[in-house]
Amino acid sequence: MSVRNIIFTLTLMLLGAIQSAFAQQESAATGISITVTVPMQSTEGKVIFGLHNEATFMKAPLQGQISQIKDGKATVTFSGVAPGTYAVMCFHDRNNDDQMNFQANGMPLEDYGVSNNNMAMGPPSWSDAKFEVGTQDLELEIRM
Repeated sequence: MSVRNIIFTLTLMLLGAIQSAFAQQESAATGISITVTVPMQSTEGKVIFGLHNEATFMKAPLQGQISQIKDGKATVTFSGVAPGTYAVMCFHDRNNDDQMNFQANGMPLEDYGVSNNNMAMGPPSWSDAKFEVGTQDLELEIRM
C-alpha cells in the first residue's frame, strides 16, 4: 500500500470518527422530553417545577419550569433531557412569591410533590423520587 493510500484511508477514518462524535453529541444534547402534570384543586398561584439529578436534589435544579393552573392542572415539559437518573420536585406557590413557604417549625405551608409520589414524613429522599430516563419521552403525574 502506498503512502498516499494510507493517508487517504486514515483521513477517511478520522472524518468518520469526527462525524460519529458529532452525531452522538447532537443526540445527547437533543435528549428526550419529560411532561409532568399535577392535578390541582385550587386555581390560586402557580406551580414551580424542578428537574434534578442526585447532585442537585433539594438544591438548585438542572432545569426549572413554572406553570399556571389551567383546567384543574399544571403541566410543564422538560426538553433535551439526556439519558440518566433524575427526579422532579414541584410546589404550589399559592401566594406567587416564587419560594416555598414554611411554618416556624419547618413544616411546609404550601403543597409540594415529587416524582414517584412517595410522600413519607419528612423531606423527600432521592432514593424514593428517582427515575430512569432512556431514549423514550416520558409522561409523569405528581400528586400534591
